[in-house]
Formats: sequence, structure tokens, C-alpha cells
Amino acid sequence: MSSGNNATASVNGSTNGFGPVVVGDGEVFYELTLYVSGASDLAARAIANARRLCELHCEGRYHLSVVDIHEDPSSLLTNNLLATPTLVKSQPAPARRVVGDLSQSAKVISTLDLPAAPSASKVLG
Repeated sequence: MSSGNNATASVNGSTNGFGPVVVGDGEVFYELTLYVSGASDLAARAIANARRLCELHCEGRYHLSVVDIHEDPSSLLTNNLLATPTLVKSQPAPARRVVGDLSQSAKVISTLDLPAAPSASKVLG
């Protein structure tokens, strides 16, 4: 079991066990885990950036777990981690990883195949 902070968006999701979790409105649910190493400035930036990206691109459709490898060192081996911080998207498949503080938003969004943020016109009207 992972330790550390958890940021959870609550949704009523369903899956058939083979495909991605889909929420009631037909949107895909994202399962992400951020592995960090202690309470460093780099870890703090990665956590803040991961939360910001999730809220902007997956609002209400994600679960983000934060795992400190100092508290759970076995996670390094079980998840084949070579560096921290590492953000892993496990759902929907395929699993994808990004290493770093996640400050290059466009690259993170592209690599993890996250949805585009809602446009201002869509949000306002």
C-alpha cells in the first residue's frame, strides 16, 4: 500500500475490468501516482505541478497518489523506478511515465495523453 498524501477526485466510475474506468458522463477516469524523494523543493514543485495539471485537465476524473520513497522504499523496485520525482499514469492504459518536476506542462500532457483543458469559452458559456 502506498504511503504519503492522497489527492482524490470523487466520482462514480465503472469498468468491465478490461478497459478504462468511465465516469457517468462518459469521460475517462485517470489513475496517477507521483513518486517523490523526501520533502525537497523538487518534490514540492512536482506535487504542486501534478495537482495543478490534474485539476486543469482531469477535473473530477482522477485519483492522484503521492508516494515518498523514503517512507516506502520497496516502491522503487516494485515500480521499476530509476529517478524521482516520477509521475506514473496507470489508467487508462497504456501506462506512461514522466520524470522531473512536471514544469514543462505541454510535454507532460502529451506524454501522459491527458485531455486538453476546457477552453475559456466553454467554461464561461
